[in-house]
Amino acid sequence: MTKLHELSVKELAQRLQTKEVSAKEVVSETFKRIEATEPKIDAFITLNQEKALQQAEKLDQEGITVATPLAGVPIGIKDNIVTKDLLTTAASKMLYNFEPVYDATSVQNLYANHLIPVGKLNMDEFAMGATTETSYFKKTKNAWDESKVPGGSSGGSAAAVAAGQIPASLGSDTGGSIRQPASFNGIVGLKPTYGRVSRFGLIAFASSLDQIGPMTRTVEDNALVLNAISGYDAKDSTSSKVAVPDFTSKIGQDVKGLTIGVPKEFMGEGVHPDVKKAVNDAVKTYEALGATVKEISLPHSKYGVEVYYIIASSEASSNLQRFDGIRYGYRSENVHDLDDVYVNSRSEGFGTEVKRRIMLGSFSLSSGYYDAYFKKAGQVRTLIINDFKAAFKEVDLILGPVSPTVAYDFGADADDPVTAYMRDVLTIPVNLAGLPGMSIPAGFSEGLPIGLQLIGNYFDEVTMYQAAAAFEEATEFHKMKPVILGGRD
Repeated sequence: MTKLHELSVKELAQRLQTKEVSAKEVVSETFKRIEATEPKIDAFITLNQEKALQQAEKLDQEGITVATPLAGVPIGIKDNIVTKDLLTTAASKMLYNFEPVYDATSVQNLYANHLIPVGKLNMDEFAMGATTETSYFKKTKNAWDESKVPGGSSGGSAAAVAAGQIPASLGSDTGGSIRQPASFNGIVGLKPTYGRVSRFGLIAFASSLDQIGPMTRTVEDNALVLNAISGYDAKDSTSSKVAVPDFTSKIGQDVKGLTIGVPKEFMGEGVHPDVKKAVNDAVKTYEALGATVKEISLPHSKYGVEVYYIIASSEASSNLQRFDGIRYGYRSENVHDLDDVYVNSRSEGFGTEVKRRIMLGSFSLSSGYYDAYFKKAGQVRTLIINDFKAAFKEVDLILGPVSPTVAYDFGADADDPVTAYMRDVLTIPVNLAGLPGMSIPAGFSEGLPIGLQLIGNYFDEVTMYQAAAAFEEATEFHKMKPVILGGRD
């Protein structure tokens, strides 16, 4: 018999609706699973056990029906999404004791759909990193190989789902932070169109780039969770009023008639041969399914990393000014005057990577350098956006790798931040353009998962899910499991 932690979101929801299992049983088993696997994975910073069990008991009393399709399903939340009366740290010493007085809109939407948040997930500090190694609290491990990084910054969100601790999680994506860890852990991760999901209550890294999105083990599960968290929010000035469709509406339809573009810039030097082969095999799969695949060009995407680190760091230097040792969070005890409070609290409270990006951003915004760096980066960003707009006049979707490599060893980039930054070269352009992008399992290299990236046109996540589900149906990659989830060694 399939164990509860092996079930998909959809399967779990169906068993809850038919009363085959109660919400309390599901939540109780979830915490047992977390307790059993957490020493190996280290995905959670804080658990929400008491409140989650109370919510489950209430749901059981009220009754779960098909009218509430996700009721009783456990979900984890990245620790930069604020949760009322539940520790929210952004994996930083700066917020080691911060308990918010409100829920983020995305969390409110989870509660409105009766999903059950079971805890807060580890991440790179303030979402700055690609390995989850910059967390102040712990080092999350890859679900497939505990000696490898889980990706970042949503490493905890990805590893917890891949290891079967939870069936779904929320992450945030500023330059690939949902898609890259999803790729490294062999799960499905989606960054929605900018504005599709409210950012209210997301601790800001780079406000023009950040977006909350779902991470699951199947494509349909991902669409179901996106259904729950999407929608206009008056509390977020960047929230879109574009109507929210049923993201599952085209799942099961074929891809005949779709045109898919493969950017030649995404398949160049630096992409591992096994990753290239997985993408080329995916192209053949789509062609066999009836789609038309053609080569396209995104000529300015090669500047994406440089543009991103100027814009993102500049916005971060502004956003992180609020952490000053005065209102909440960490305050240094080594102080003699007000200047010491500011300087020492920030020096001691922020980690090395966060301080590096604050300094880079402050420099880019400084007098005499603003025009040369920040303004120029904004102009090149517009060129990148225009490249995508031109491409989507010819194609319905864009396809390519998520990452140039599979998951790598801890500490591989410890002394080389430039190499670490370049690992996001394939995901960053999507954030700069505000487009939706997703990672789906598409192969393996030396026993580690390879992710295929699908990029859609603005607010066209429905077509992305249609194509992703068709690929999933035609392949077996999503059925492969790490040893910790019952896969073969």
